[in-house]
Amino acid sequence: YRYVLGLYDLLGELTKKYPNIMFEGCSGGGGRYDLGMLYYYPQIWLSDDTDAVERLKIQYGSSFAYPIGSAGAHVSASPNHQTTRKTPFETRATVAMGGTFGYELDLNKVSEKEQEQVKSQVKDYLKYDELIHEGDYYRITSPYDKSRVTAWQVLSKDKSFGLLSAVVQAVEANESNIYIYPRGLEDNAYYDIAGEKRRGKVWMKGGVLIPRIKEEYESFRFEIKRV
Repeated sequence: YRYVLGLYDLLGELTKKYPNIMFEGCSGGGGRYDLGMLYYYPQIWLSDDTDAVERLKIQYGSSFAYPIGSAGAHVSASPNHQTTRKTPFETRATVAMGGTFGYELDLNKVSEKEQEQVKSQVKDYLKYDELIHEGDYYRITSPYDKSRVTAWQVLSKDKSFGLLSAVVQAVEANESNIYIYPRGLEDNAYYDIAGEKRRGKVWMKGGVLIPRIKEEYESFRFEIKRV
């Protein structure tokens, strides 16, 4: 107890002396992921487990107690060094955008195609950064359920702009269409999602169709824009 009080005192002095430095908390993965630390450090490394599929559960669980904008989340190498699982580069980015977003991998081993993807991913995150940190967060489907898709959504306070994200966790032969259902939209306002314009209540009841799945653990990001 005395140690923790001393730690908080030290962090208070540190952040007071360097107010323009953004510190990130970390200790044994998420060992220091608590509200006391969050008072001093606006973001904390959530877990050393960077496997995109495992992160779906980790980030889903942490969202019940902490804002997603505080959760340290990075794109790491594939196969993952802990699970040996292979996941698409774009999926790792989609999951990382459910937190603070960043990269931790050997750039010497990143292909030219992936380098171009990095540019696009960073551009996307900068576009949605304020939304992720300030918007309302919705858990659309749970990674613990039997649904083949884990989905989540962030929506601006005025309900005019949002991002709907999904990761396909299971691929099946002769699969039926998969829909995910956005939430929080204005019933009678029109929204453009994936190039289609419909009323909010239609989107929320009819859902957004996931395009035909091309690979295991494929992900999708749908921009929501009121028109």
